[in-house]
Amino acid sequence: MNINYYSMKKLLNTLTLLFTIVGICSAHGMEIKEGNMISGHVIEAYTENNIPYANILIVETGEGTSSNEQGQFEFRRLKPGTYTLRVSAIGYITQSKQVTVNSGYTAVIHFKMKEEALMINEVVVSANRNEVRRQDAPVVVNVINPLLFEKVNSTDMAKSLNYVPGLRVENNCQNCGFPQVRINGLEGPYSQILINSRPVISALSGVYGLEQIPVNMIERVEVVRGGGSALFGANAVGGTINIITKDPVDNSFQISGNFNNYGGRAWEQYMGANASLVAKDNSYGIAVYESYRNRNPYDHDEDGFSELGKLNMNTFGLRTYYRPTTMSRISIEYHTTNETRRGGNKFDYQPHESDITEQTKHIINSGGIAYDYAWNEYRDKLSFYGSVQHTDRDSYYGAQRDPNAYGKTNDLTWVVGATYTGMMKKCLFAPATLTVGSEFQENRLHDIMTGYNRDMKQDVRIASAFLQNEWDMKLFSLLLGVRMDKHNLIDNPILSPRVNLLFKPSGNLQARLTYSTGFRAPQAYDEDLHVTAVGGEGVQITLADNLQEERSNSFSGSIDWTTQLGHWQSNILVEGFYTGLSDVFVLEDIGQNSSGFAIKERRNGSGAHVYGVNVETKFAHGKDVSLQMGVTAQRSRYKNPEAWTEVDGVELTTKRMPRTPELYGYFTLSTEPMKNLSIALSGTYTGDMIVPHYAGYIQNDRMEETPDFFDLGLKADYTFVLRDHIKLQMSAGVQNIFDSFQKDLDKGEFRDSGYFYGPTAPRTFFVGFKIMN
Repeated sequence: MNINYYSMKKLLNTLTLLFTIVGICSAHGMEIKEGNMISGHVIEAYTENNIPYANILIVETGEGTSSNEQGQFEFRRLKPGTYTLRVSAIGYITQSKQVTVNSGYTAVIHFKMKEEALMINEVVVSANRNEVRRQDAPVVVNVINPLLFEKVNSTDMAKSLNYVPGLRVENNCQNCGFPQVRINGLEGPYSQILINSRPVISALSGVYGLEQIPVNMIERVEVVRGGGSALFGANAVGGTINIITKDPVDNSFQISGNFNNYGGRAWEQYMGANASLVAKDNSYGIAVYESYRNRNPYDHDEDGFSELGKLNMNTFGLRTYYRPTTMSRISIEYHTTNETRRGGNKFDYQPHESDITEQTKHIINSGGIAYDYAWNEYRDKLSFYGSVQHTDRDSYYGAQRDPNAYGKTNDLTWVVGATYTGMMKKCLFAPATLTVGSEFQENRLHDIMTGYNRDMKQDVRIASAFLQNEWDMKLFSLLLGVRMDKHNLIDNPILSPRVNLLFKPSGNLQARLTYSTGFRAPQAYDEDLHVTAVGGEGVQITLADNLQEERSNSFSGSIDWTTQLGHWQSNILVEGFYTGLSDVFVLEDIGQNSSGFAIKERRNGSGAHVYGVNVETKFAHGKDVSLQMGVTAQRSRYKNPEAWTEVDGVELTTKRMPRTPELYGYFTLSTEPMKNLSIALSGTYTGDMIVPHYAGYIQNDRMEETPDFFDLGLKADYTFVLRDHIKLQMSAGVQNIFDSFQKDLDKGEFRDSGYFYGPTAPRTFFVGFKIMN
């Protein structure tokens, strides 16, 4: 007994001493035996509770992992050297620390995370093609994250973009539901949509593309207003929307479902699933997603014709990576969408047996591969990439039981490129980061509509090169860049310069000035590949014979200030913008072509000015209450009145750009009144605007002034913790509480289906669930 007692006591004393030594080493970020690895712990700063599922990134290599249920993480098989670890978690301030790795010991490091409810310092890539904190970015970058998708009950990207200053999504067709995003008052073709920084969204896939991107494939969406991201393509006159898909960072799964009832008359079902798997040594990982969506047609005014079309869509995708070495990474992604949508009437009949039908069947396949390699202690990085998207579309755009209105469209877009990034200790007068690269993209489109005598072939090829240098001084950063594009439809190469100046007197205050140029080529855009039914016949868009490229000059200035007001965190962003357009593209109703079909022609106008101010404010009290608001006040004017139609031999003109309200905004308010319960209130406001209204249901063409709209939504979530760390979240709510919907809809088969504005859905009740680990 005594021997066992003293042996046990000696063992306990030894263990106590061992744990004390390990604890002291951990507290001081020191090293313990077993080399070439990092072991860490992520906890809350004040409570010291573990933070599971935090994202940990080695900045120099791009290698990432996540913390486990106990907040712990590891990196193995590292080369000796000094590394920067960046830790981020939703609701906490991102933190970075340096740690030294050697072959003899394991480096142990602790991260004590402070709460950050405002989410104002995420890492972004859309500002300069390099990873940078949002507050250090040379241009203003707004980030949409999964928290916003949850608050506004969004299942596709189109429903989320209204909650960014300067952005507004509208439905441009009463039949098929053609969504279009406008940035700073400029219509959809002025903006560039990217997937993982690659321009693979073509004119055809852009017609319905916003609704075809489910949110369960998205890690975040980065939005740059204006031409400040010209390195991604000079077509980004209005701005850039960069969709970053989910990367595998941990072993996890999620299953979700959502059920909506539109106005008590139509149902929509959504199901989604995600899963990811990562190797213990982070040498490889894969993330997959799948979603299914089915919507019945909705008829708001009970005239037998839909305002929201019938929709059935399946999507599947994956993103995977492999690290041959700690200095390199190969990434592969694949996405596929199979979608059928139809609007009009007589849904049980064949399209040509109905009075009006707009129907499309899309099969979209896209993918990409990238290889990244770093050297010189990660100060130099070289990237090669290629992406491709193929779209096959069968369509029917017809009225009056036209048997010849069927169409077939084949579209192929591909892009290849290379980028080098080098960090210089000094370039002329300060440390700098040089980015240089080249890119080639091609879009081959063949659109056949025999009923409209249309057989359009368009081959667009753009060879590009870009160069930028960003000097980082103590109080300032200066970025100078230029992009050269040789477009096969334009005789001469086009140079698009870019200048950005960032003044950062403190970590809480940034001021920015930006100048950039851009262009739009004389080619077919998304709305050209969509046929609107007016007065019982389809209306096509054609290009004028002498159509010239459209040029732009953009200026912006902003102040971004973050402060603490007692226990409240607050942030305010004020941004002024101006874009001048020369040879602006305008649409004019020119009657009928030689075959007797109604035609609108895209031609060059005199020019236009778009200017205004965006204001965004954020307030948060920890996780208890969070309020975010944004408002845009702007004007969009042609330099000279532009003709848009002709009535009885008299041209009707407008100087104000159609479909551009001069005031619009949004807000979100969320609170957690008790553990596991969250409540979110959200809303959007759209001011009055002018919208063309063409004859058919009405006697003559006329320009209408619309009323303003306020769309308010409410959602509540409750989370149940099940066994083995499995969670079940139940949700319910209502969107468009006041049923703010267009009152003067055209009716019947002779309606102008393009005369559609305001909120895209009526009052909608919904319930949902989510199962996750």
